[in-house]
Amino acid sequence: MPSSEPSITTEAKDQLERLRRAIDAIDHDMVALLKERQEQVEKVLQLKKAHGLSVYHPAREENLISEKRRIGRAVGLDADYLEDIFRRILRQSRVEQTAQLARRGIRPGATVLVVGGCGAMGRYLLDWFGEAGYRMRCLDCEDWPQVDVLCQGVDLAIISVPIASTPAVARRLGPHLPAGCVLADVTSVKQAPLEAMLAAHPGPVVGLHPLFGPVTTTMDKQVVVATPGRSPEACQWLLDQFADWGAIVLTAQAEDHDDIMGIVQALRHFATFIFGRFLYEKRVRLDEALEFSSPIYRLEFGMVGRLFAQDPGLYSEIIFASPERRALLKEYLDCACANLEMIANADKADFEKHFRQVAEWFDPFSRQALRESTYLVDKLIERF
Repeated sequence: MPSSEPSITTEAKDQLERLRRAIDAIDHDMVALLKERQEQVEKVLQLKKAHGLSVYHPAREENLISEKRRIGRAVGLDADYLEDIFRRILRQSRVEQTAQLARRGIRPGATVLVVGGCGAMGRYLLDWFGEAGYRMRCLDCEDWPQVDVLCQGVDLAIISVPIASTPAVARRLGPHLPAGCVLADVTSVKQAPLEAMLAAHPGPVVGLHPLFGPVTTTMDKQVVVATPGRSPEACQWLLDQFADWGAIVLTAQAEDHDDIMGIVQALRHFATFIFGRFLYEKRVRLDEALEFSSPIYRLEFGMVGRLFAQDPGLYSEIIFASPERRALLKEYLDCACANLEMIANADKADFEKHFRQVAEWFDPFSRQALRESTYLVDKLIERF
């Protein structure tokens, strides 16, 4: 039976082998250069640690990327390809730097009390602050009889308990804290917890919402929202600590935070829950659905699966956190039901009219969304 492989001469085979060896040698040099680059990064890190400089410099990174794109185009290389490579290199550099700087505290030796320290997020905070040189204390359910001892000399108290419990815990904790202690919480709703903390503690108060979970291995470019309460200058070192770990710290008033988080978190989680529940009720064959899904649809299925791989209690706390959020979800369902007549009549004209209205409203973001989602799909293809 004749071979399906194309024929190739001995001379061509030898030439191909020489070219492959040349490519292997270049790859070896690239690895050596990356190692040399990392050694220089280590020197930069030591300098930053000595002078208290931050890891992330957005302007420098963007200037560097722009320069690499320009050079790439000049020598005939694809600029997007070069940008992907250098963004990955820069991210690795940031991650390694923040991992080492995590051991440095803005106020080393200060005492930090985590209320709810046995929970997942509480343990996460204990680890990060502990590695940064803070003296750590944990107060959980069984520790309240020792609250006076645990609060003695505390510089920072962080409440990390379920949303519904946070105001009551703040009221219970506040009277035991030193006057100069910073009181903070890490819930995803800010108005009620912030009001409770302000009422319970006369000292510095700040609300925090880390927009990431306790499984996060690095804070590089993770977002932390800070809602001012009282004495912001006394709370600044805490925000600086998160920034030093690589996080992006945004400031927002509690009411504004809760309004936007209703959309960003509660509504999105609830819509994903409804989609997943519908698939369950229909007993959809997920294996077949995934087999016939293009990468973008597989990514959407992945986000549904990600939700249902986590703690239902966490999501019920977020989704039903306030009457305002529940009212928002009802509006969402009312909007969905308003389209029933369109479906019953197969009214394509009505659908297209509303589609164009929404498309015009979305227009400032649509091109960016298309670009970003295309990037994610390409990365998904590369990985799997």
